[in-house]
Amino acid sequence: MDSPSSYPRFLLLAALACLALRLAADDTVYTKVDVNPVPVKTPPPDYPYDLKRQGVSGVVAVATVVDETGTVTSCSVTKSSNVEFEAAALAAVKRWKFKPAQKDGAPVKMRVTIPIRFNIDE
Repeated sequence: MDSPSSYPRFLLLAALACLALRLAADDTVYTKVDVNPVPVKTPPPDYPYDLKRQGVSGVVAVATVVDETGTVTSCSVTKSSNVEFEAAALAAVKRWKFKPAQKDGAPVKMRVTIPIRFNIDE
């Protein structure tokens, strides 16, 4: 059996483990919420010059995580009609700002996919 002097160390380790679990729980990223995030600032992507000049259109699906403040914290391309549009789409979405998603009345992180369209007519 452990000596009584080892109990304070055990309690400290147990408290740290509980804190780590609590922090990990706060990193939950939702896919279903009560209120979806709403874009409030959506700067358009810079159309790649050569593609615009050639009349090439396309779309890039960007998977994002929008945090509790409405900031895009990560994004990646999940689908693309043309690889040359991807960098411009990612750069644009990183500048977007949202009204955050809500779950049970509180702001939460949410994963959303945003289609970024490149059209000559727009």
